[in-house]
Amino acid sequence: MVDFGDRLRHLREARSLSQARLAGKLGITKSMVSAYENGIRLPSHDVFIKIADFFNISTDYLYGRNNTQFIDTAGLPDEKLNLVSLIVEEFKREYRKP
Repeated sequence: MVDFGDRLRHLREARSLSQARLAGKLGITKSMVSAYENGIRLPSHDVFIKIADFFNISTDYLYGRNNTQFIDTAGLPDEKLNLVSLIVEEFKREYRKP
């Protein structure tokens, strides 16, 4: 099972954020982000929720209970939603295991 620290590091790096920058966004210290990523500490419930909200992901994803990430499409008109759906389906076909 993937642990919380690995998921957090992946999410942070995928958005090209430094630990210090993420810490500032979450209202915590850089050393706390480092401790989370290195498995030394786990965040409080409130910080855990802030992390999920910041990255727009489910807490189940952070806990490693599933690998599903969601894209917030709220407010997009139907034609843009259809476009996003087509792109996602194309990527799924491209990366589907043979």
